[in-house]
Amino acid sequence: MSRVSKPYELVERALELSTADGCVVIADETSSAHLRWAGNALTTNGVTRGRTLTVVATVDGAQGTASGVVSRSGVRPGDIEPLVRAAEEAARSSEPADDAQPLVRGVRQDPAFTEAPAETSSSVFADFAPALGEAFARARAGARELYGFANHELTSTYLGTSTGLRLRHDQPNGTLELNAKSPDRSRSAWAGRSTRDFTDVDPGTLDAELERRLGWAERRIELPAGRYETLLPPTAVADLLIYQYWSATARDAVEGRTVFSRPGGGTRVGETLSPLPLTLRSDPNEPGLQSAPFVLAHASGDDASVFDNGLPLGRTEWVRKGRLEHLVTTRHSAGLTGLPVAPGVGNLILDGGGEQSLEEMVAGTERGLLLTCLWYIREVDPATLLLTGLTRDGVYLVENGEVTGAVNNFRFNESPVDLLSRATEAGRTEKTLPREWGDWFTRAAMPPLRVPDFNMSSISQGV
Repeated sequence: MSRVSKPYELVERALELSTADGCVVIADETSSAHLRWAGNALTTNGVTRGRTLTVVATVDGAQGTASGVVSRSGVRPGDIEPLVRAAEEAARSSEPADDAQPLVRGVRQDPAFTEAPAETSSSVFADFAPALGEAFARARAGARELYGFANHELTSTYLGTSTGLRLRHDQPNGTLELNAKSPDRSRSAWAGRSTRDFTDVDPGTLDAELERRLGWAERRIELPAGRYETLLPPTAVADLLIYQYWSATARDAVEGRTVFSRPGGGTRVGETLSPLPLTLRSDPNEPGLQSAPFVLAHASGDDASVFDNGLPLGRTEWVRKGRLEHLVTTRHSAGLTGLPVAPGVGNLILDGGGEQSLEEMVAGTERGLLLTCLWYIREVDPATLLLTGLTRDGVYLVENGEVTGAVNNFRFNESPVDLLSRATEAGRTEKTLPREWGDWFTRAAMPPLRVPDFNMSSISQGV
């Protein structure tokens, strides 16, 4: 079997070798290209390739169906059989799986299943790199230093099952993060963008945005901790609502462990979370934010099940016009909770606000704070989804519709669910890059939000 080298061949060979009652095989072929820079000069660039093979074996028994999952990277043909046997041994030595369901059937085979994986290369930066060089020159002339990185990753995933599924998905994922600093490092500003192919991001535009923010920070104002009217930019809204999304599993809610649990039992599905007509949704076909149109689960948990691999995904409205509509369910947890099957999807969009830009919302602010981004977000209380974290790279004071200076950073304590109930204005939805969760979740589109009493619980000394 030395000729077995293509991703689909690895999948087919693993399925052929399986002696389990059921088998799911996932092959991930990943390529990435990156640029890094510091002090207005490129420091590193490179291209990487990687391969991971995951085998899920299921074994039926008198007490139920057990599963075993084993993943290995850099798999060669000779590694396939030991990997399959390891998964089968893990299944046979395990208790019946709590989330056991029949493996998915009846999904039409992808005609591209046998085609070569898609790959990225340094050519993805063909237009971006010269523009970055121009931004370096402009920054040097303006006495500021640029730091940051650009990364593009392309993963081709091949899914095959013993029930006949043969599916494939190509997922591009690009991120750009740019920091501008004053020469004495006393002022710092950040901007980030997500992209599928780097044709829609311009480092010069971001540098101009950062130049303006560094200018705002030339005047420093010290403010105490407290509650302030605050404008949250789309990146900060994304970081908060992504955490809410990750916490919105039906099983945990039914068991009384989350903010979505109803006192006395059940869930809060059907309750109004926001007076604004906001809709929080996911859609694998969302233009510019496309994600896998079927379940890809490399492991089971409260939010995913390996038994659901290949299950088709579509548009899901988690919150519709302010009302909680769905919680994340697998087929198993849907049966436990009585809620519809609603697996997680790889993007998140909040819309239903107005058409105002963040700049227009600033112009309509009498006195308040304008944030750049959030950082170091951690959960304090799952029952209320209280989160804590820090502001970073610029908090600005707005007075009479204009930014009048930069204030000190803060630690905040807020629940995204509670924020939705208190938000008084939402602006225009735009694609954004979450600062905190950008390594794990990049496909998001959010509006800026106005919160009249955002809780800045203490002062932070960070820049």
